[in-house]
Amino acid sequence: MNVVGPGVLTLIFIFILIIGYAVRVLREYERGVIFRLGRLIAAKGPGLILLIPIIDKMVKVSLRVVTMDVPEQDVITKDNVTVRVNAVIYFRVIDPVKAIVAVENYLYATSMMSQTTLRAVLGQVELDTLLSERDKLNDRLQKIIDEDTEPWGIKVTKVEVKNVDLPQEMQRAIARQAEAERERRAKIIHAEGEFQASVKLREAADEISKQPAAIQLRFLQTLTEIATEKNSTIVFPVPIDLLSAFMPKQVEHK
Repeated sequence: MNVVGPGVLTLIFIFILIIGYAVRVLREYERGVIFRLGRLIAAKGPGLILLIPIIDKMVKVSLRVVTMDVPEQDVITKDNVTVRVNAVIYFRVIDPVKAIVAVENYLYATSMMSQTTLRAVLGQVELDTLLSERDKLNDRLQKIIDEDTEPWGIKVTKVEVKNVDLPQEMQRAIARQAEAERERRAKIIHAEGEFQASVKLREAADEISKQPAAIQLRFLQTLTEIATEKNSTIVFPVPIDLLSAFMPKQVEHK
């Protein structure tokens, strides 16, 4: 019976280790940046990758979109209001070689670039602009960060400012301003309604004045409405002019 010696087992074990190191499998969203004796060879993948043991070294890079939270930053706006702002940034690696060779840690570098850009851009606008024109600021942030990270092989697809925390005194001031604005609009609407009503009343008066009988009919209609709504006795003075239409005309005698 042949017995495998310790030397053969050692060789088999070393061979398995070499095969395990030399054969790599990359997923569809992964790329491998290969260095040979410290020199860049190429970015390969996805699929089966063969490496030369000890000589080749591979750095794996994911091409999927990365969602990164930008921590809260203290920002002083153009009108000297201190606010705390945070954001979220969406980006992905489009050039694995640049992402590994051009920068030490592209995730950390992108995070730092986002924080400094957020403070710089929002510090150039007033508080009202920051609160009302969020979409324009998001587009501006995305464009600036994308241009700055392009040499690292990074594509920034979207930047969103999430929360803007205001000081308590500023929140109260904004609430008072909003209340004053609502009162102003209510007064304007009321004034416009009064104006339109006065115009219609004037037009109605002009039409009624053309037909004296219409005034009498309107008077009688008002009496009917009052009698229906009120149960008490109402003394209503009746001008003689209103009754003249119902009185027979006297024939003048010569």
